[in-house]
Amino acid sequence: MIRRSLCLFLVSAPLFAILCTAFSEEKPTDRRVLVLLDDFAIKSSHSIFFKSLETRGFDLDFKLADDPKLALQRYGQYLYDAVVLFAPTVDRFGGSVDAASLLEFVDSGHDLILAADKSASDLIREIAVECGVDFDEDSAAMAIDHTNHAVSETEGDHTLIASDDFIHSEVILGSRKLEAPVLFKGIGHSINPASNLVLKVLSASPAAYSANPKSKLSSPPNLIGSAISLVSVVQARNNARILISGSLSMFSDRFFRSGVQKAGSTTKHEKSGNEQFFVELSKWVFHERGHLKAVNVRHNKVGETDEPSMYRIKDDLDYYVEVYEWSGTRWEPYVADDLQVQFYMMSPYVLKNLSTNEKGLYSTSFKVPDVYGVFQFKVEYQRLGYTTLSLSKQIPVRPFRHNEYERFIPAALPYYGASFSMVSSSLSFCIYLLVDVKVSIDCLQHKLLLSLVVSCFQFLNFGRSSLVFEGCNT
Repeated sequence: MIRRSLCLFLVSAPLFAILCTAFSEEKPTDRRVLVLLDDFAIKSSHSIFFKSLETRGFDLDFKLADDPKLALQRYGQYLYDAVVLFAPTVDRFGGSVDAASLLEFVDSGHDLILAADKSASDLIREIAVECGVDFDEDSAAMAIDHTNHAVSETEGDHTLIASDDFIHSEVILGSRKLEAPVLFKGIGHSINPASNLVLKVLSASPAAYSANPKSKLSSPPNLIGSAISLVSVVQARNNARILISGSLSMFSDRFFRSGVQKAGSTTKHEKSGNEQFFVELSKWVFHERGHLKAVNVRHNKVGETDEPSMYRIKDDLDYYVEVYEWSGTRWEPYVADDLQVQFYMMSPYVLKNLSTNEKGLYSTSFKVPDVYGVFQFKVEYQRLGYTTLSLSKQIPVRPFRHNEYERFIPAALPYYGASFSMVSSSLSFCIYLLVDVKVSIDCLQHKLLLSLVVSCFQFLNFGRSSLVFEGCNT
């Protein structure tokens, strides 16, 4: 019984280790990649591309697309972090894998590289459509360009295209400029104009079109000109990345090593740009470039270091966040001048640019608005080729307490003056009124006294006196 348990543990231990392997920001290159093939011969015919992945630390697991033991997850956890689908003719995946499970794999944040060709099956087309890419409906159609084809002694139908119409993004294609055109032979596709998640990385020229090269055109082509995309990428809202190519031959050793001369040009390149193009593009797809992370998000009152549980209206505060970018070997400070923070409640009350010290630290200061409620510090950063930063931190804002209001408000000085002028006017009126009443009382007293004296004289028969008193007529 003990031996049986020990054997079970020894068998299960490697499996548990595999289940725990996943993409992490601490070890971005420590990843397992499932490579699904139509034929194991592709492993040798596309060895340069696979070798470039292995030298960068990826663990490749090669399997046939119809392998009956094929599985993407076990015990509720994914076994792989990315899938390379080089099986354009597969009609049905083996094991527990199907189109829905592969799309669910991407929806969970994992990456995908898909390559098709003129024999692409309905399954491959269905997956591409779900990713926002539509291949030409004509199964016999190929991309044709009579003005920008590659000069070749064997290719006379101009389906071998030499394209140099690249996306202008150093994040996606690297900082080193692509000097040589990229060879393409396959089917073109269009992207959904309603989707802002799909980007054309390699486009056809305005003279290109999609049709059957072995038959004459009887009707206008479905795809024409620069609307044809040869290679596209998708960055989903969950930061999963997808590469879709209409040519499996683009990844082959033959195209990587082949020389190229564009029609109408006298410049002949000894080596095509395919290897540099896909090596750099795969770095972006597998998050070796353009992957941002934000750490140490904090805020505090000006002059303090501790983060408060709430703010008061009109408080002065500082906000800090550190942003780094993965360079393929280490995390490096991300430097930009367009990072912003919002102080948000239903709508932004404050929108401030974050200044950087060029060492990864971004900061700003502002005054809490004179509105109380539950606010959020929000950072929404979306830039071409970079993973989306979406940061949110909630904080309540309270009004002044009854003993925190200012005793004298400078803005209210006119009202203070009006009040004091009213008081002084009322006091002056009262004083005047009291003085006037006192004079009236004194005059009344004098009249009563004189009346009394006259009455006395009359009583003593001193005769009638006609005394006229003046000066007290008020």
